[in-house]
Amino acid sequence: MKTNLFYSLCLFSLIWSSNLSAQDFGKLDASPMDIAWFPAKHMDANKKMRVIYNRPQLKSRSLSTLAPNDAVWRTGANESSEITFYQDVVFGGKNVKAGTYALFTIPGENSWTIILNSHLNQWGSYSYDEKADVLRVKAIVSKDSEALEYFSMVFHEENDNLQLSMGWNTTRVHLPISMQ
Repeated sequence: MKTNLFYSLCLFSLIWSSNLSAQDFGKLDASPMDIAWFPAKHMDANKKMRVIYNRPQLKSRSLSTLAPNDAVWRTGANESSEITFYQDVVFGGKNVKAGTYALFTIPGENSWTIILNSHLNQWGSYSYDEKADVLRVKAIVSKDSEALEYFSMVFHEENDNLQLSMGWNTTRVHLPISMQ
């Protein structure tokens, strides 16, 4: 009798656990999350900054449709992007205290306005509040011959000059950053 009860419990546990492993984890996100670090070396424990963002795709749509000129944009897809500075920096020529900020942009034909905002955990730019802006700086727009399907951000260092670079389609935006 005890043996039958034991086997019954084992069989029940096996069936129940197989139902757990068959749970639906959903589809992959169409605009996957990504992180850019500085320095970019994976094993470097002394990170200075990072940006967390989602990477939308053009999918035969125009950049101006997805990130319209003269309108506040979340700088990616889904949640608003977030940038973290682990020490005080000079961001686009303006001093910024260490911390985490929502990163918004206002695309333009010749320049983009880059915005650091103190309200975190926002979905898109729907609840964007200009009163929470920590700073706004301008970044010059350039064009590249290579088109990027996915929106991308990277910290780029060359000749001791650091910049946050954003690219999508053939548009490139670069903003200088220096450590204080």
